[in-house]
Amino acid sequence: MTADAHLAAEFYGSARGAVTARVLRERLLEMWPSARGDSLLGIGYTMPYLRLWRDTAARCIALTPAQMGAARWPPGAPNLSCAAEEDCLPFADLSFDRILLVHGLETAENARRLLREVWRVLKDDGRLLIVVPNRTGMWAYRENTPFGHGNPYSTGQLGRLLASGLFRVERRDAALWMPPSRLRLILRASPLLERAGRRLVPGLAGVTLTEAVKDVYAAMPVKSAPRRRLVLAEAA
Repeated sequence: MTADAHLAAEFYGSARGAVTARVLRERLLEMWPSARGDSLLGIGYTMPYLRLWRDTAARCIALTPAQMGAARWPPGAPNLSCAAEEDCLPFADLSFDRILLVHGLETAENARRLLREVWRVLKDDGRLLIVVPNRTGMWAYRENTPFGHGNPYSTGQLGRLLASGLFRVERRDAALWMPPSRLRLILRASPLLERAGRRLVPGLAGVTLTEAVKDVYAAMPVKSAPRRRLVLAEAA
């Protein structure tokens, strides 16, 4: 089942969604502390996170896959969002320095085709940052959040998928050890729960964050080795 933009907007408009976004933004800033002067593309439902870099990036665009529906962003300002088919991104080759995928890969109709398009529009020295539900975490199984839709991934599964798409994993992180609860007590205790979960049960995080780069050398065709002529001497 695919989460739509309406469900995501409703979730992030709630107290639980606000806390979730704050927790994830802290981890995203650890991995990408600055995008000054960069061209940045967000794919999926990335609006709550692109705000981290919108004011300093040279260009910042939020793209919502067509099956999720359109979502305008940012409110009260010139529109920086669009909708498009995930396997036909409306951008030229090598257009972006950074691409952020949140609520995008796990809900893709064809994850390999999406990654192929990401590879095409990402610059050769660009960086891809993916946030996906962790298969062993609680958040992947709660359909009243955007993380409970689509296909969750283990770190091994995501690594293999990226390798098949000609990406090389550079760094990994995790977040959302707090339960996907609406209780105010849980939401207020989120900093404590995140610290405790990271230390005690690192494999049970709700989401994983993976930064990858293009594996340009893997995409280069290998030159065929010259074939040596074998001369057989005639028997006397």
